[in-house]
Amino acid sequence: MKKKFKYNQGALLINVLVYGSIGALLIGSLIAWGTANLKLTNQAVIREKALQIAEAGIDYYRWHLAHNKTDFQDGTGAPGPYVHDFADRTGEVVGQFTLDITPPSLGSTLVTINSTGEVDGFPDLTRTIEVKMAVPSFAKYALLANAVMRFGQGTETFGPVHSNEGIRFDGLAHNIVTSAKADYNDPDHDDTGDKNEFGVHTHLNPPPPENNLVSSFRVYEAPPNPVMTRNDVFLTGREFPVPAVDFNGLMSTLSEIKTAAEQNGLYFAPSGVYGYNLVLKTDNTFDLYKVNSLMALPKNNCRKPNWEDQEGWGTWSIGSQTLIDNYSFPANGLIFAEDNIWIEGQIDGARLTIAAARFPENPSTYANINFNRDLLYTKYDGTDVIGLIAQGNINAGMDSNDILRIDAALIAKNGRAGRYYYNNNCHPYHIRDTITLFGMVGTNKRYGFAYTDANGYETRNLIYDGNLLYNPPPFFPLVSENYEIISWREK
Repeated sequence: MKKKFKYNQGALLINVLVYGSIGALLIGSLIAWGTANLKLTNQAVIREKALQIAEAGIDYYRWHLAHNKTDFQDGTGAPGPYVHDFADRTGEVVGQFTLDITPPSLGSTLVTINSTGEVDGFPDLTRTIEVKMAVPSFAKYALLANAVMRFGQGTETFGPVHSNEGIRFDGLAHNIVTSAKADYNDPDHDDTGDKNEFGVHTHLNPPPPENNLVSSFRVYEAPPNPVMTRNDVFLTGREFPVPAVDFNGLMSTLSEIKTAAEQNGLYFAPSGVYGYNLVLKTDNTFDLYKVNSLMALPKNNCRKPNWEDQEGWGTWSIGSQTLIDNYSFPANGLIFAEDNIWIEGQIDGARLTIAAARFPENPSTYANINFNRDLLYTKYDGTDVIGLIAQGNINAGMDSNDILRIDAALIAKNGRAGRYYYNNNCHPYHIRDTITLFGMVGTNKRYGFAYTDANGYETRNLIYDGNLLYNPPPFFPLVSENYEIISWREK
């Protein structure tokens, strides 16, 4: 007798339901995943559009500043933020950019622009860009010259160096050295004849040095030879020719500083004697002295034999002085004297430009700025800054400190920054140990704090203050008319 097996007629249905549910779940997940991806992709597209709109806001304000360099209120005369519609190439408005503008601080050209881009219909998907722009000043360089320059062994520079003429560099340059000349005939050559060397060249022989003759022509540093890579001298290279820097605008800068000092700063008329001594203090004040006499020479023949072509030779050190008064630093940071100036001391949290000039301009009456004692910052983060602009020379006097430090941006409009030659009869002042210049030096004529016979400062340290580039002293002259982007980031 056959047995009959009973099949569970509900088992198949259960399987169908289980696998159907799993399938439905998988399909639902795939759909949800696809939807989410589609949404994320759409959001990415919207965010990219928002970023491009924000970039358009930056481009717009660069254009605006190119046409009005001092307008930081978007032409409205009122505080921001400033909202602009953004249209696509068909003219349809598809979003907006919003500008928040932080204008430069006193004496600075550094402007901060925040641009926020938004696509219509997506207010939660904005993008914001922060850009800092500025006009570079003369303080773009550690040393800027309008004359042939020579940097001897023992000189070390820590910032860009440029001359509108040629440069002979026998020290150590930590930053680029540039010249507006492709080649020139070094006036310090003992050789005669037309023997042009590169616009930037060195007389140090390639290592290992065997014979570093002081003044002889260097064939391998002259055209048509290729320019050698001299990492032992130019750590980051040399470049020539490059565009020249215009010194002519400094005349208007001095006139503007005088006018602004008379209006809202401090102006001092001619002293009637030798000039003024300013002793800066960390409490944002300075003592002003009238310089009644200069230091006498150690011997009558201290100057001779001397280089007779050194115009204005003298000790440039104070003999006697009389206290006039104590003054607070002016709000606009400008101090102007229509006379010679001596300066020393220390600041803490101040931003100053101190200028010396006599008008109308006459080479026989150019006003000079002199230092014999340290001039120091307290903070080295850009908070403290001093600009010294002399119509004539910037001098380290005969009685200058054996170890001297000057924290300032220096410009000698018509003269030179340096120290006069004092012969052996000027003992013990003829030889000094070390001078450190922290900031920058701009000089119209040939710079120099030392001479080839060891007279002057044996060690010269030129240290560039990078904070000066886009945050210079008040009313400091600029080397360009256009704003440059110096940083870009998305917030």
